[in-house]
Amino acid sequence: MASYHGPKARVQRRFGEVLIPRAKYQKIMDKRSYPPGDHGKEKQYRSGRRSDYGLQLNEKQKLSFIYNIRERQMRRYFLRAKQQPGETGPNLLSLLERRLDNLVYRAGFAATIWAARQLVNHGHITVDGERVDLASYSVRSGEAVSLTDKMKKNVHILSWVGEGGAPPDYLAVNRESITVTLLRVPERRDIPVPVDEQLVVEFYTRLT
Repeated sequence: MASYHGPKARVQRRFGEVLIPRAKYQKIMDKRSYPPGDHGKEKQYRSGRRSDYGLQLNEKQKLSFIYNIRERQMRRYFLRAKQQPGETGPNLLSLLERRLDNLVYRAGFAATIWAARQLVNHGHITVDGERVDLASYSVRSGEAVSLTDKMKKNVHILSWVGEGGAPPDYLAVNRESITVTLLRVPERRDIPVPVDEQLVVEFYTRLT
């Protein structure tokens, strides 16, 4: 699944679950609890058993959507995760979680991963004081991610920071300076994604 820029609720309705924890998406799912399309109400969601490949593909597409990355990128992350010590699935999620755009999102500096990527791509994010405009930049433990001084005064940013909930345990967020520090490499239990990563591993393993 390529980087998606269309209606986010439509994709989540296709998967049959809320993948982006925002009230408006939950409201849409509650109101339209059936797949999108002209015959969505008639089809409802599949109750029968999918093939192993279908289940694996579904989880892989969910992961790509959640982190807003393209298939080629996802495959590269899988190969990197496979080369690292430990289990490939948790390694894969840890690599994705440490992407710069994702940390900006997790810290509450942007409402969605798409908004976070825009902040990074437009040069509004710094890492240890240096401007970084690469969304895929892998943040290392101890590095501090912040916004440029101009963006710290942006009303939308201030609103998102003020409304943000508790960050994951592997992050230290200073809402006054609008800075987030990666304390350690995130573990699987820290990563709030509703995906069975083992199925993603099985999907790519059968292709290699």
